[in-house]
Amino acid sequence: MASGYMGKILWVDLSRKKFKDEILDEKICRDFVGGYGLGARILFDRLKPGIDPLGPENILGFITGPCTGTDALGGSRYIVVTKSPLTMGWGDANSGGNFGPYLKFAGYDGVFFTGVSDSPVYLLIDNGKYELKDASDLWGMDTFDVEDKIKEIYGKKAEVACIGPSGENLSLISAIMNNKGRAAARSGVGAVMGSKKLKAVVVKGDMKVPVYDEDLSKQLRKKYLKELGGPYDSFNTFGTVAILSHCVQIDDIPAKNWGGTAIVDQPDYSEIGGDKVLEHQEKRYGCWRCPVACGGHMKESDREYKYKKNSSKPEYETLAMFGTDCLNSDLDSIILVNDICNRYGLDTISAGAVIAFAIECYENGIITDNDTDGIEMTWGNHKSIVAMTEKLAKREGLGDILADGVKVAAKKIGNGAEEYAMHIQGQEVAAHDPKANLQWAIAYILDATPARHCQGGEGPLPPEVLPEYDKKSLKNRGVPHKIGKCFSHAYNAAGVCMFVVATLPRGLAFIDSLNAVTGWNLGMEDVLKIGERIANIRHMFNLREGLNARKFKVPDRILGRPAKTVGPNPGVTLYEDDMFNDFLKAMDWDIETLKPSRKKLAELDMEDIAESIV
Repeated sequence: MASGYMGKILWVDLSRKKFKDEILDEKICRDFVGGYGLGARILFDRLKPGIDPLGPENILGFITGPCTGTDALGGSRYIVVTKSPLTMGWGDANSGGNFGPYLKFAGYDGVFFTGVSDSPVYLLIDNGKYELKDASDLWGMDTFDVEDKIKEIYGKKAEVACIGPSGENLSLISAIMNNKGRAAARSGVGAVMGSKKLKAVVVKGDMKVPVYDEDLSKQLRKKYLKELGGPYDSFNTFGTVAILSHCVQIDDIPAKNWGGTAIVDQPDYSEIGGDKVLEHQEKRYGCWRCPVACGGHMKESDREYKYKKNSSKPEYETLAMFGTDCLNSDLDSIILVNDICNRYGLDTISAGAVIAFAIECYENGIITDNDTDGIEMTWGNHKSIVAMTEKLAKREGLGDILADGVKVAAKKIGNGAEEYAMHIQGQEVAAHDPKANLQWAIAYILDATPARHCQGGEGPLPPEVLPEYDKKSLKNRGVPHKIGKCFSHAYNAAGVCMFVVATLPRGLAFIDSLNAVTGWNLGMEDVLKIGERIANIRHMFNLREGLNARKFKVPDRILGRPAKTVGPNPGVTLYEDDMFNDFLKAMDWDIETLKPSRKKLAELDMEDIAESIV
């Protein structure tokens, strides 16, 4: 088995309470690396198309990469993979913290669950030994209390990935949480975990990850720690909230449920900016051995909104979706709703989006006080935003409808509510505007997980392989976007954090560390080919489910129809053909059917699955 891997994954049949160790195939690891690359190949082979994502046939996987738990900078990530109940296609969610490394220290590269338990359970993996434990006493607890309880039983070195009440109640926007604020948030993975009556996965161990050249790996870590640059200082000081002011200035942020312009509609955005957030921060927080340490824990609040000490610092996306997208400039309210989402286990991007959706429906008379139990859902009304988020988390009243995201909520509410539902194929759109930052245009629509901001794009791009192109034009962006997409898929699958990759001195730095860990001797061309293979297997999963991104309905506001007349980007409208065709040609996917060519699949050594699609 290649170095960087523990060499096996654990299969758990929750229906029959059966376990099976499976030895990893070295070729599949070399082809798909780990994370959602390896996960997509496994699920493609074992999931039948058309299954119910919340039924017993679905598979839920927690999987690491070869760099996870090693000296490779940023090697803290794990990824949850499944069929998404939000999009009905490929689903994954990426998280940091300590859980991923400790899953490997417990002896496994990943664990996959099938079936449905007849009662609440959690899985314990302790240095290669495993057991399903009764979770009846944990069912109903929030994620913070679950983690505290588990550590009381198994010690402080036990790491926990769990769902809160939102996942138990099958909220389609629920997340899987670890380390009291790190979230595998998107694709509705928390609902799949809840549907299986699986409350938590607990990992504990001190096994060592085998590394091909340990001395070189340590040397590279020391070398690159001295050379971190780019956004390092701002991320290290502020975290992701550092970019909020810039995104407002260039109109790369949603406002008023994507119907406004933050710098015009929300002039006091500075009240929720990085400096203000730091005033409320108690201490910085970093994932396992992370040099960037972009997280933070907050001071206890004695003001109007009471949140506890060590509540997590809100990320940029949370500030945007509960802030500018709701025209809310009250920072304390955003810190509190972030804490509610973390404890109940909710994706803050989707939760903020569905609150903004509810506000616009209320402002337009589609829902009334009778629907909201008297809560006045008006723009910037932070008290109402907090109150409705609590209802959303508990599935009470209107919150029961909102808990499944904007697509489902709009369908249930009717009366024109669909106009205000900002989603692509069921997934709420992330907090970056493709009209301001054109790289998101292709990623939001053509990636296997639509509307997502960390799945492709053009950065952090390795400058040594970046061709010249016009960054202000949608034309001729196919090749650079393909390079960025494939590179990001490679480091995501390897278990490395994108923010750390962005601070490394050059694109090849990540590859140097990957080679030291695995002994593969890969070059940039090899890594990009791996990334392309990962892009294709995820894409083919969706094609087999009958999904064609060219037929997805993209909200007019996202495309700029009509174009804005105020702010930094007046008159910008995105047209699908400009976004799609150059990229599709670069990927060698059919412009209409999106099917990869047989030639492309042969180049990627994927001919064995060509017959299922082509």
